[in-house]
Amino acid sequence: LKDYSTALVIYNRSSGEIINADPVLSARRLPPCSTFKIYNTLIGLELGLLKGADDSWYKWDGINRDIEGWNKDLTLREAFRASAVPAYQILARQTGYERMKKYIGDINYGTKDISAGIDVFWLPQPGRASIMISADEQVALLNKLLDGKLPFAEKNIAILKDVMEADKTEKGTLYGKTGSGTNNEGQLGWYVGFLETKGTTYVFACNITGGENPSGKAARAIVESVLKSKGLL
Repeated sequence: LKDYSTALVIYNRSSGEIINADPVLSARRLPPCSTFKIYNTLIGLELGLLKGADDSWYKWDGINRDIEGWNKDLTLREAFRASAVPAYQILARQTGYERMKKYIGDINYGTKDISAGIDVFWLPQPGRASIMISADEQVALLNKLLDGKLPFAEKNIAILKDVMEADKTEKGTLYGKTGSGTNNEGQLGWYVGFLETKGTTYVFACNITGGENPSGKAARAIVESVLKSKGLL
């Protein structure tokens, strides 16, 4: 695994069986990076700030950013898939500090610390505090979401699932969100989501640090290779 420090948790929602590659690492809290877009999206839908997957949403401000996919108007689906930080920063500002703090508390998201600022608290940056969450907590939260135990309407969860769809094979459908960033300890990568296959749903969270260039893309590759090796994807 290119010498990454790898946390990987896969939970079988039918049997309750858990695969946990390293219980110590899966309990460590890291900034969520763009995996927080899962909940930022749900909160935006719940508040009516977002309408649907393909409604026009983000109006590009004309500033050219490093990632080409961000330099245009985007629908929710496009913004989620391109992981467009500027779009989600606007959404967070529209949500506002008080409403965001309440939702983060209601869903019990990690350390619940949004003090770094309404439009940056999920983004790691050296020298700045960030909200933190573990792979274990990510899995527990997604389980609650799929159980209908979080304060989000079914229709909004359905929209989220639609935009989260990452891959479809004959065996199953993969839903996920990557996250990448750099904090005081260096680079990190996340892949969080769930797989529907053969009548069973598997919820997963993977984070990686250390090693050779950890990123969300690399974390996704690890998750996919494990799911494929088990014949699930």
